[in-house]
Amino acid sequence: MEFADQIRALAKRVQKLKDSILTEEATKTSVIMPFFQTLNYDVFNPEEFLPEFVADVGIKKGEKVDYAIMQNKKPIILIEAKSIQEQLTKHDSQLFRYFGTTEAKFAILTNGVIYKFYSDLEEQNKMDATPFFELNLFDLRDHQIAELNKFKKDIFDVESINTTAAELKYTNEVKRFLKEQWESPSDDFVSVILSDVYPGKKTRQVIEKFNGIVKRSLKEFVNDILNDKLQSALANTNSEQVTKEAAPTIETISDESPEVVTTQEELEGYITIRVLLKDIIPPERINYRDNLSYFNILIDNNIRKWICRIYLNSSNKAIQFNDEDKTMIPIGNISDLIFHKEKAIHTAERFI
Repeated sequence: MEFADQIRALAKRVQKLKDSILTEEATKTSVIMPFFQTLNYDVFNPEEFLPEFVADVGIKKGEKVDYAIMQNKKPIILIEAKSIQEQLTKHDSQLFRYFGTTEAKFAILTNGVIYKFYSDLEEQNKMDATPFFELNLFDLRDHQIAELNKFKKDIFDVESINTTAAELKYTNEVKRFLKEQWESPSDDFVSVILSDVYPGKKTRQVIEKFNGIVKRSLKEFVNDILNDKLQSALANTNSEQVTKEAAPTIETISDESPEVVTTQEELEGYITIRVLLKDIIPPERINYRDNLSYFNILIDNNIRKWICRIYLNSSNKAIQFNDEDKTMIPIGNISDLIFHKEKAIHTAERFI
């Protein structure tokens, strides 16, 4: 099995088990140790994967880190584990203390779902305040799996990872900054944009006026990019194949019933969902059924395995997911589906 498949299989297992894992010890044995096994470490060999590694801190003796990955009898990675039910933010200082007393070059803080990777990029032998890499098993991305692959035992190389750690860290910082501006543009961000588009004086009143314009422009820009890609995908789709897929999925209607017409917007929604789910299910297993009141997207052409229903036939557009609560989410336009990838994946996982 490929490494990416192993990680995704583990993620599915963790998703199923998480509600029954109630302690830190259970998290370690059920989730964290299997995670490092996928990285090819022998978690039962203390010369390689040492539990309760002693890391004396100042006058405190006998301080222990949950695990240390060893190389030539020296720790190279420290691992601090918490319960899967805990948040990680309040535990960073504990790992920070341990890091400075050892020769380890990397430290990992985890609750079995989220893995935060730290190094000493800013000051040697002093753990950075923010991780250079973060992995969430419930929101896996291809590029993250590629980075995680570098920590596999057989190819692990400190220098190689260090060369990309700084780039990863600042890439994540840029993405975090852009996400903040996407949700709520700051005055400084608006001012920078206005310097190229508005010739007048950038007074506070002007900046406040343009704040909403900038926010709307960002969303429209991303929507335009997505729509361009969807249009290209639709143009390259063989029309006969689409007809073949769609034909058996359209609901049977009588001669007196209004005709069901599948719109371009509905097909864009269908392709978007296929793209969002491509990492967990082959696109060809995802079908659609078009009804008068909603557009149904399902797995294996099985009505019991519907993933979501898209409502586009009124001014109040929405998507409904087939989760336990049958969650209904309003959408502005069809491209808003990209913001619900995690929900789509979690829903689809119920049926595969």
